[in-house]
This record gives sequence, structure tokens and C-alpha cells, in this order.
Amino acid sequence: MSSINIYGTDECEDTQHTRQHLDTLGIPYDYINIEQDPDAANWVRHHNEGSEKTPTVDVDGLVLTMPSDDELDEVLRSEGLLS
Repeated sequence: MSSINIYGTDECEDTQHTRQHLDTLGIPYDYINIEQDPDAANWVRHHNEGSEKTPTVDVDGLVLTMPSDDELDEVLRSEGLLS
């Protein structure tokens, strides 16, 4: 089973958009608020050259930074999560 983590903040419109997109598709994910989880914030900075870019999405180890819906859908298709 694939795992999807969305790292972001409650105030970030892009994070909320990505969450709504996955909700609409019916694809489960875990949301990690980097303002409440210092380790998660460090993970995001590590994958974004020191910046806290949100959302940062991890799909089974493939990390996407601020993906468009099309970019995210392409990865979901490649993982067999979207037809």
C-alpha cells in the first residue's frame, strides 16, 4: 500500500488546495503541520535547499515541492493510485 504525506501549514492556501484535491479524488494521505512538528519542518527544509516550501508531498519516497494538480496526478498514476 502506498503512503502519501503532505507537509504544510494550516494557513498555506497551496497546502489546503492539495489536500482538497486528494480529498476530491478519494485518495488517503497523512497531513503533517510543520508549525507543530519541528522534525517535520526540518525534513521539509532538508528536501527544499533550506526553505520551508509548502506543500511538500512525499509519495512513497518521491518528494514533490508545491506540485500542480497535474504533476501530483502523474505521480499518483505512476504509483497505481489513480487511473
